[in-house]
Amino acid sequence: MSDHATDAATEAFVAYRSLLFTVAYEMLGSAADAEDVLQETWLRWMKVDMGQVRDQRAYLVRITTRQSLNRLRTMRRRKEAYVGSWLPEPLLTAPDVAEDVELAESMSMALMLVLETLSPTERAVFVLREAFNVSYDEIAAAVDKSPAAVRQIAHRARRHVEARRPREVVSPSQTRAALEAFQRAIETRDPQGLLDVLAPEVVLIGDGGGLKQAALRRIIGAEKVVRMLLGGLGKVEGTLTGEPTMVNGNPALLVRLDSELDGVMAIRVEDTRITGLYYVRNPEKLTHVASETPLTLR
Repeated sequence: MSDHATDAATEAFVAYRSLLFTVAYEMLGSAADAEDVLQETWLRWMKVDMGQVRDQRAYLVRITTRQSLNRLRTMRRRKEAYVGSWLPEPLLTAPDVAEDVELAESMSMALMLVLETLSPTERAVFVLREAFNVSYDEIAAAVDKSPAAVRQIAHRARRHVEARRPREVVSPSQTRAALEAFQRAIETRDPQGLLDVLAPEVVLIGDGGGLKQAALRRIIGAEKVVRMLLGGLGKVEGTLTGEPTMVNGNPALLVRLDSELDGVMAIRVEDTRITGLYYVRNPEKLTHVASETPLTLR
């Protein structure tokens, strides 16, 4: 590849890097693995004859999708051996992500968990079509299927997700209000305040990865969740604080113990009440949050 072609390839990759990272992250639920996929995409991209590329964005998305599918299949084996519940790696996100309502929902902890129930190909098709509006022809080239087959896969995946996703999209202000009420109740150790903001069927999922203490199984039901939370707080040695932030396009809390990052608390809100609590404590999943560099689409 000539110096001019190399410069053009590098410029294109840099221009689409945020998009490619987001595609890989939504397919994998892991920022670390998404970064690895981008490295693999870059190496393959630098070997491509630029004169044969009509649409750089489509070509790069195709490479990223294929590398993500390969990575996703190996990750499945890792997750089978994972200690306790598995949650997506949280990402600090800039305001422009939250402004894109569809993207913010597709990156939310709640929907990322739903995507875990899809097959690798279904997940790729759903992410490319629903979050990034990629054409069926482009998706077909990326997943090595016919456009007709991709349409069927997209329909099946959409129906599967619709049956499990939140019934309505909640605004950031509504989520923030519920999160603030939750934080006040936690800070004052107010069980009734927690019961008021938690839905009766609320689910608490903790992810310590075997490295930090966390509930090994989901806790279901408001009263059980309140007992779990207040009981755990009573055993904490030190000062816990919650810092509002934006994670995966939605309001969340950075939880610190004596000023050191302990975890990230994300929530799912329906009808003004919290139906899902997702607490990531696994230190291996907090690297990108600790770096304090939010993901932006620009």
